[in-house]
Amino acid sequence: MASFHSTGHSWGTPPWIIDFTPPEQPLPRQADFAVIGAGFTGLAAAAWLRLLAPSQSVIVLEAGRIGAGASGRTGSMALSETAAGNLPGLGDVLAGLQDILEKLGVECDLSLPGAWEIGRQGGMENSPISWQDSGILRVAGEVPGGTLDPGKLVSGLARAACRRGTAIFEECRVERVRWNERGGELRAARGGNSSSEEISAGKILFATNGLSLPLSGLGKQAHPKLTLAAATAPIRDEQLRAVGLSERKPFYTVDFPYLWGRILAGNAIVWGAGLVDPPESGDLEEIDIGAEESSRLFARLEKRLRNLHPDLIGLEFTHRWGGPILFRDDWKPVFDWHPQSRDGIVLGAFAGHGVALSSYLGAWAAEVLLGRRELPAWGKIAR
Repeated sequence: MASFHSTGHSWGTPPWIIDFTPPEQPLPRQADFAVIGAGFTGLAAAAWLRLLAPSQSVIVLEAGRIGAGASGRTGSMALSETAAGNLPGLGDVLAGLQDILEKLGVECDLSLPGAWEIGRQGGMENSPISWQDSGILRVAGEVPGGTLDPGKLVSGLARAACRRGTAIFEECRVERVRWNERGGELRAARGGNSSSEEISAGKILFATNGLSLPLSGLGKQAHPKLTLAAATAPIRDEQLRAVGLSERKPFYTVDFPYLWGRILAGNAIVWGAGLVDPPESGDLEEIDIGAEESSRLFARLEKRLRNLHPDLIGLEFTHRWGGPILFRDDWKPVFDWHPQSRDGIVLGAFAGHGVALSSYLGAWAAEVLLGRRELPAWGKIAR
């Protein structure tokens, strides 16, 4: 089984490898920029800040380990738009991602052959996919997109940030931010320490997505859930051809019941479906995917997948995991000033479209913090 950073919660183990650990160092007392959250968004923003402003100090504060949230637990399907479509001024997300990766020197097996939209109505007559799943699932269309290795992307972005002088602190939970005329005062606790330390930051990026809504000022404006995924053992080339996946394009349904998937190197398949609601506390970290509700959902998903096609009846599953996902009612990402200060930006709520979008908007956020770009009109937080 692939290695993965321990996270402190029971969300299972995905098949990606995160092979970078930031060097240990003392927390500084102040920084020009503080980034809260070390996933795709926060790491891309931190690396981009140092690329554009190498004289400015940048720190990243991560409550767990790098990639321990949505970024290391994604299905790794890179798409060209937001969950709400192509919003005004968004630009070319996939081309932007490629530019960011090139300039930062990050290799993550990005492949963009396109992605299939599959459905139970309106499928193509010559659809390579014909699966039985509450009706016949066929390819209904194709959109720009592809896949990447999220472990390599997390590791690569963290290396790029550190190489340029960013200080990344794992197991460093931000407990509170107080705003003043000079920016924000952060209180952070490291590891299992009961004591906390104070850090002054001129500008702050909140890149915690669904894992710290009170801190980011979102309150109940966004809805966190845990999405479930499973990876199979490798299947034979002839099986891949028989089920219509030999072109190796990722896919997702445009109707319900929902299903998405992608092919890994070596012909293992990642499949995803199902959402687990948070407990009454709203804390996703309390969810254990080995508990009754999640176990029942996994059993139902695996039975469903084996019944899609005769060549999938014998599927064996090697990995089961969950990843946090954050939704807004209008499906648009959050990308706005913090409700309490224009020295902070809140970025997240990608609703399943964060693989490419998060790094792309993370770099955009860095440019806003540096005063080189404006925020979009569509990411506003309700006041």
